[in-house]
Amino acid sequence: MAEFTLDDLRRILRAGAGVDEQTDLDGEHFADTAFADLGYDSLALLELVNRVEREYGIGIPDGDLAHTQSPREVLAYVHAKLREARV
Repeated sequence: MAEFTLDDLRRILRAGAGVDEQTDLDGEHFADTAFADLGYDSLALLELVNRVEREYGIGIPDGDLAHTQSPREVLAYVHAKLREARV
């Protein structure tokens, strides 16, 4: 099963919700910047969930990612789900 990296997260965010010109997804603080500060809302996170589920073959229960505030938190969550799927 594939790993999920910050680059994967950036790619999915760009493809699913687009990127505002002012948003710096490549900056060094991207991983710890709140999604709201990056310009992503709950609809963008829903699209992120759908794409991660399809690409990585994992299930993410409704609302689970609503509690994540930053890309780093999503990364940790998806890593945990991928580990569960391997067992």
